[in-house]
Amino acid sequence: MTAPEAKFTQGSLFRHISVMSLTASIGLMAIFLVDFIDMIFISMLGKAELAAAVGYAGAILFFTTSFGIGMAIAAGALVARALGAGKVDDARRRATNSLIYGVVFGAIFAATVWINLEFLAGLMGATGATLDLAVHYLQIIVPSLPFLIIGMIGGAILRAHGDARRAMMATIWGGVVNAVLDPILIFGLDLELTGAAMASVCARIAIAGTALVPLVRHYGGFDKPTFNNLTVDMRPILAIAIPAILTQLATPIGQAYVTRSMAEFGEEAVAGMAIVARMTPVGFGIIFALSGAIGPIIGQNAGAGLHVRVRSAFREGLLFTALVVVVVSGLFYLARPGIQWLFQLEDGLALTLVFLFAGPLSLMFFFNGVIFVANAAFNNLGHPFYSTIVNWGRHTLGTIPFVLVGAAWFGAPGILIGQYIGGALFALIAVVLALRVMNKEAAKPSDAEPFARQARLFSLFHHRR
Repeated sequence: MTAPEAKFTQGSLFRHISVMSLTASIGLMAIFLVDFIDMIFISMLGKAELAAAVGYAGAILFFTTSFGIGMAIAAGALVARALGAGKVDDARRRATNSLIYGVVFGAIFAATVWINLEFLAGLMGATGATLDLAVHYLQIIVPSLPFLIIGMIGGAILRAHGDARRAMMATIWGGVVNAVLDPILIFGLDLELTGAAMASVCARIAIAGTALVPLVRHYGGFDKPTFNNLTVDMRPILAIAIPAILTQLATPIGQAYVTRSMAEFGEEAVAGMAIVARMTPVGFGIIFALSGAIGPIIGQNAGAGLHVRVRSAFREGLLFTALVVVVVSGLFYLARPGIQWLFQLEDGLALTLVFLFAGPLSLMFFFNGVIFVANAAFNNLGHPFYSTIVNWGRHTLGTIPFVLVGAAWFGAPGILIGQYIGGALFALIAVVLALRVMNKEAAKPSDAEPFARQARLFSLFHHRR
């Protein structure tokens, strides 16, 4: 068994950020690809209501996944800080309790959603046969939310230990299970939508198992839960998890307004925006992964009291973001002819929006990355509600007025332009807040300070003898 260590407290920060982000992005890309394949298989059945049902269900599943993301952020932040402070027992206890709370609260949340599935799907706009199919699909998948949460928290704990490769493999194995079972269950056993749902459940179980096994084999496993231990960690876990969950819920709210605004310019405008939405996670998967990747690096160094490295990690994260965005934007620009061919775009509004993004506008994604890095700093330095404020501000005040003005001045392209300009403004606000948080953190005694004082006293006593 490998002894847990705070590997991010030494060595090149840029290298740590690059390795963690690249490996995490591979795991994310596996999920994006499987979701894409899922939709292809459903579409091959030739029943439009099935594809529509999956679309409505996906919106509800996003909200349930947000719960797991919040719990995973809390677990990763608390375990990373304990490891950075050299408190291995505390790290193991926090890992244990995070999993327990994740499963318990996740089961309660899943049960609440499951009871209200018909109402929620109707709220999304589903009606008639499509509503019945969406509810049926969700009735199978939603009860498996605790398994997904176990996998997400397990992956976050592995990243807190610096084991990005095993965290990545857990997600990849889930993707492989889903991709293999989809055609077997959908076509081979003729289960159609039921088969797709069952494949997703099996994938979640696979992710949970492959995330937990390396924690037991290589990082000391878990503590025997006790009432006292659970009460010790309940407040710090919820203090990070609740605002993190609220933070995740801001994105669909803002995107819903953008979609509605774009719909006023016709189906072609919505189609162009949909293509941009598919291009974004594929091109910038590394940036989406950056927030979860840089969090443990900041957390370990903060726990160790290495505040200079905390600020350096923040700066290197911004540099990494800039480099990735420039490279990807250049590739998007060069790939314009291929993108036009792939989506069979003729001259018109859809092509205008896609080419606007695949060029100058994609450079503005840098500011999204800035917000991701700042949110990681907030979550790992004890100010998770700053993430909530920034994200909700970015998707309300940073979206609605800018989209309104952009649409009035430039039409449909102005909606995308306004959305990114508003994001840039809140990225600057996020940087100012992050610098304040890091300065405040440096001014107070860290978790590692008592150990440092003991070491200095021992050295002085030994010298006098």
